[in-house]
Amino acid sequence: MMPSASVAALAAADFSALAARFAAAGVPVALPGPGMLQLGADPQRLSLLISVGVHGDETAPIELLAQLLATLAETPGQLAVNLLVVVGNPAAIALAKRFIDVDLNRLFRRDQGDLATAREAARAHQIMAAASAFFATGGARWHLDLHTAIRASRYPTFAIIPACIAPPQQRALTGLLGDAGIAAVILNPTSAGTFSAFTAEQLAATSATVELGQIGLLGDNELAAFAPAAATLALLLRSGVVAAGTATPLVFTVAQEIIKHSEAFAMSFDGSTQNFTALAKDQVIATDGAIVYRVQHDEELVVFPNPNVRVGHRAGLMVVQKQ
Repeated sequence: MMPSASVAALAAADFSALAARFAAAGVPVALPGPGMLQLGADPQRLSLLISVGVHGDETAPIELLAQLLATLAETPGQLAVNLLVVVGNPAAIALAKRFIDVDLNRLFRRDQGDLATAREAARAHQIMAAASAFFATGGARWHLDLHTAIRASRYPTFAIIPACIAPPQQRALTGLLGDAGIAAVILNPTSAGTFSAFTAEQLAATSATVELGQIGLLGDNELAAFAPAAATLALLLRSGVVAAGTATPLVFTVAQEIIKHSEAFAMSFDGSTQNFTALAKDQVIATDGAIVYRVQHDEELVVFPNPNVRVGHRAGLMVVQKQ
């Protein structure tokens, strides 16, 4: 199916029509960088950053956000937050590829090491600068980085929350995610260079990486499955208030992080293994030369298993349900 005009425009990071609609209604509009649109600049309002397309082949969030913005543009005066929209990797989106040189969602850090010359490294610096300037305007700081997962999942919608976020804000975020239909959240103590970890750790934002289903082609996603997420975001955009959550997702903590140390790395299961598949104590998770990763608790669930990452990067998480 061909994507709608609003979806195609957002995928191409073309904000010309949206910017004109909001500007005509008297909403302060700025384009802080390529693929970025800022609406509003009131220091008394909540500041909300919504990012999509950090991975170019993850298209459902692009469609969802395009619909939300197109509807909001019909009554632009209803916008009740300062909003920064970021389309992460437009070049990769155009090619329906996850990335061009390297995974953008491993580069949101000041020191990018031997990846500093990659095209995505420059893009990460552009986005970090825009986010830093946006959150300097005042008000509560919130960031939702919308993704889809490579693999199928026992919980089709789930989120990663940086563990550095203070407990009251964690509870507020978990409540918001529960109302958005997110079935599970993982409290992650390490950043792995992700965008949501950067905004939480460096900019004191209440942030999450939100997984909405599985990778699909632009225009072919079944957005009805994410109706609660769309409704929750629409309410937040128009109310400017994070309401007390009425639904509670399952909460998991990270038991161990699986790092790929060499090209000898191999996982003990194949590509059909779903996220949140349970493994029993002492079961081999992966081998990497002399290194053997085993389940350490009575049961651990595997999330984001990906043996094809670069050496030195995270190849998966093992999580346990929080008691």
